[in-house]
Amino acid sequence: MSVMMIFLAVIAVIVLWWMTQHRLTSKPWLEVGLVTESAGQKRLPIAPARVGLGIFLAVVGALFALLISAYFMRMAAADWWATPIPRLLWVNTAALALSSVALEWAKGEARRGRSDIMRVALLLGLATAFLFLAGQVMAWRELAAAGYVLADNPANSFFYMLTGLHGLHIMGGLAVLGRTTGRAFDSRFPARRLHLSLELCAVYWHFMLFVWVVLFALFAGWANDFVDLCRQLIS
Repeated sequence: MSVMMIFLAVIAVIVLWWMTQHRLTSKPWLEVGLVTESAGQKRLPIAPARVGLGIFLAVVGALFALLISAYFMRMAAADWWATPIPRLLWVNTAALALSSVALEWAKGEARRGRSDIMRVALLLGLATAFLFLAGQVMAWRELAAAGYVLADNPANSFFYMLTGLHGLHIMGGLAVLGRTTGRAFDSRFPARRLHLSLELCAVYWHFMLFVWVVLFALFAGWANDFVDLCRQLIS
């Protein structure tokens, strides 16, 4: 339970910070002054997309928090044997981190109006994301070839389930990122909407990177020491 609460607290802090940065927690009906029509036109179409993403990330974070909490509770059983971590996961982690950095780079270049560099950064982010997914499949095949199949022990089941669920969220993000990349090459697409799409994709990618780092630490056993430390502090 303590693990779930810690993870949920971190997710809540991230979501609240992001919402505060974009004034999504403000109460415009309490603000004094006139609201011009042009200001309303600028903010109203953008806010729902940002709010929607914030809510979605909070739900996804809660889902992973529940699964991680179940992982810690289940690993205390006698039939639990830790699944070895393929070295390929280090390469996959670097690929996802590079993809996240590339999207942040693309967002910055879009703000500066350098479309050519922005497109290069987007293609880099897209390619490294595909590399991450391909590497995850190869890691699965490596474990299966070594005899660590899904039904062999609970640790294997959790590994495949958590990495598979994370991979599904990356695939969903890739669909949106691919559409955003296509829009970046369409000069007729409004620049303001493209910048919003880039921002949302970058936030989503940073969040997925954070979740993956937590999962990687969990599988590698590093999270156990952190949880023990938290329990000692609480007690």
